[in-house]
Order: sequence, then C-alpha cells, then structure tokens
Amino acid sequence: MSALTPEQKEHFLQHGWVKIENCFTREQAETITSNVWTRLGMDPNDKSTWHTLRTNMPSHFDFDSSTFAPKAWAAICEICGGEDRIDPAFKYWKDSLIVNLGTPEGENKPVPPENFPEWHVDGDFFVHYLDSREQGLLVTPLFTDIEHHGGGTYICPPAIPKIAKHLYENPAGVCPRMEPRGAPNFNQQENLDWFNNCAKSCAGEPGAFVEATGKVGDVYLMHPLMLHAPSDNSLRRVRIITNPPIALKEPMNFDRDNEEEYSLVEKVTLKALGKDRLPGWKITGPREAVTPLRVKIQEQMRLEELKRLEALKKQAEQTQTVTAAA
Repeated sequence: MSALTPEQKEHFLQHGWVKIENCFTREQAETITSNVWTRLGMDPNDKSTWHTLRTNMPSHFDFDSSTFAPKAWAAICEICGGEDRIDPAFKYWKDSLIVNLGTPEGENKPVPPENFPEWHVDGDFFVHYLDSREQGLLVTPLFTDIEHHGGGTYICPPAIPKIAKHLYENPAGVCPRMEPRGAPNFNQQENLDWFNNCAKSCAGEPGAFVEATGKVGDVYLMHPLMLHAPSDNSLRRVRIITNPPIALKEPMNFDRDNEEEYSLVEKVTLKALGKDRLPGWKITGPREAVTPLRVKIQEQMRLEELKRLEALKKQAEQTQTVTAAA
C-alpha cells in the first residue's frame, strides 16, 4: 500500500515538499526533549537566561524512526524510491535538537524571509553533485508546536530549479556553499552569499516562501535541493526540531530505461531541469567528504552538556538519599 495519497505525491512533485501530520505523539516527543533545558544550561521560565538565538545541539543517542514515527518512515521510503534504496544506518534519528529561542531585540519584529541571512541547502559534509547520495531527502520532525512567526524553518521551492541547474552545469562538483571546483573559494565553509542571493532572486515568484508551521509530531519531507533558512522567532516561544539526513545506498539515477523506476526525488530534479532524462550526464570529479567547522564546536558542546547532565543526576541522587533517610 502507498504511504502517500495521490494528492500528497502530486504536491511533492509540484512543490518539492510535503507535510505528513501526526507521525508521533507529544509523549514520544517528551522522551527526546525532556532534558533539553539542562543540556542548554538555560531556565525555561527565565528568558534572561536564553543567551543564544539558535542552538544546533550535538547528539547523545539515536532512535529508530521506523518505530518512533512509522508513518513518516514509510513516506520517506516511498519518496526515495523504496526502502531498499536507503542506507539502513539512516533509519536512525538522533537527539541533535535544533532549538530556536529568538532574541530580545527581535521580539515582535518579524523579518521578511528574503532578508534572512542564513539561507542554505543541507549537506555541509560532502562535495555536492546533482546525483549525490549523501543527502537523499531533507527531513524535519517538529518536537514543539510552531506557530506563524514562531521560529519555523522557511523553505523556498522556486529555488530548486536554480540549484539543480547550477549542479547540472558543474559536474566536477561544488562545495557545500556552491562554489565550483577550481574556484578560489572552493574550500570556504562560512559564506552563504550564493544561497542568500538565490533566495532574493525568488522573492517575486508565486509561492516563493513557505513557513514550516505545525504541531508536535508533524514531519516535513523535502527535496534535498530545497533552499531553506531558520527564521527569527519573533514570538520567542521555544521551537525544537531536528534535521536527520537520509542517505541513499547509491547515487541518484537520471537515465533510467523504465521511467516508473524514478523516485519522486529524481522526478522533481528532472522536472526542475525541464528534462525527461539525462542520457550521458555523469560527474567528472571525485566524491569527497568535507569536515564541517561545526564538528569541533558540537563536540565541545557535547562535553559541556554531559557535565550539566551528570550534575543534575548527582543532585537527584542526593535528594533521594536525604528523602530516604528522613
């Protein structure tokens, strides 16, 4: 049986994304987020302690998404062309939570999405090609309710054809910031100008920007070339998501003899390029991994989180001992 309705399939084909609702419960979400404030070193009831706008937290454990959110996993498999095309290691999601708390300066002052400074495409850990397997799908589960202007991710569907064209025209590969191989800035990791300019170029197009709002348990599934950005969270209500990547076993194939074998992701890419297939197209550079700057930062964060969690555990044990003695 299909995990997606015909309407959901068509929506993904036309727009490059689909929202799957009620994939897990609030109680399930709590098992993942229960210690988030200890990990952050902040007080949920004292905004003066909310010292960071957005925190991309490290992970301490993973969990099987096929049992945690079976409806989402089934949809992921269908969009990617079947579970047999997905690297089984990527069935597991991590507690690498992304917490958006906004800032005092930005409270009740929403910023137009075309002016967001951090538009990007995910995959800071590999050299990108049109057919890259490392980021087969962009997945965003919601671990808190997200309202309008509440820090939800914004996406830019009209940018998919622009990014696909850029990758199609650069078969030697581009860096995670879209600089082509051989360019002076090929190894830079911080400059997001290419993406930000791409978002601005889409501002006048119909449906240029979509805000990923929803309820706990909703999961957004998006084409891997979906341009997206964190928003400013002018409501200053805690927003928690994750972004688990889905990697494929093999690179995507845009030259299949049987068109029925194209995945929905491959169909969206071909549609973005205005082509039915890409006979003879192939990459001309090596597939390479990139070590992101965030790796060292998140490892330090992980060690600091462990100290706070251990201190909380000791405090609880001491309280339990005193209570038992009384």
